[in-house]
Amino acid sequence: MPTFPIPAPAFDGKSRSVPAENAFEWLRQGWSLFMANPGMWIVLTILLIVAMCALTILPLVGALAANLLTPVLAAGLMRVCQRVESGEALDIGDLLAGFRHNMNNLIMLGVAFLVGMLVVFVIVVAFGGGSVASAVLAGSPVGIGLAIGGLLLALLLSTVLMVPLSMALWFAPALVFFNNMSPADALRASFNACLKNALVFLVYGLIVVTLLFFAALPAGLGLLVLVPVIAGSTYASYRDIFVAN
Repeated sequence: MPTFPIPAPAFDGKSRSVPAENAFEWLRQGWSLFMANPGMWIVLTILLIVAMCALTILPLVGALAANLLTPVLAAGLMRVCQRVESGEALDIGDLLAGFRHNMNNLIMLGVAFLVGMLVVFVIVVAFGGGSVASAVLAGSPVGIGLAIGGLLLALLLSTVLMVPLSMALWFAPALVFFNNMSPADALRASFNACLKNALVFLVYGLIVVTLLFFAALPAGLGLLVLVPVIAGSTYASYRDIFVAN
């Protein structure tokens, strides 16, 4: 006989398709979340940038640690967005929420990212690096042209291969943090959600790239606003696409 109350079924990563114009709504919501507490958002963004830069400049293990901790800090940003949406007061410690909840699984997402980057690097070197090396050794005008072609091929390959990796990781921190999904299930659910919403993410990506260009012009100061807006829009897209959050 079942016992009452019957527990709710575990979230299975079910997602829905949304129209392309939702990209503008995500960014609008991201802006609204930022404007709800711009001072604290800027402080949190500065701390985040300083922390990532400090990790990156550490010899040997710095870049490795930064990549492993990126999903943990991304989960912290999602928690900040949730608190702002709920009208709760923000605290600097909210940025570290990923260290307090599902940290091991979030770090496993960082491991998956590093493995994915390694695979991309090996493929790019195998297809593009060899042609560059042989062309440089040739030392002729034709060789220089081949070297340039090899570099362009390597750039194209890396860009194409980074797309599916980014798709798998886009929603994964939120799914692990909020929905307690395993890293493998979160990566799969994120990839499937992005795949069925390819058009809206194309629109969103074009807008964000344009905003990044202008945000970088005033000595990068625009990033203090754009980073929170992107975090907020990521949270909005998660809320929009996943039906159980």
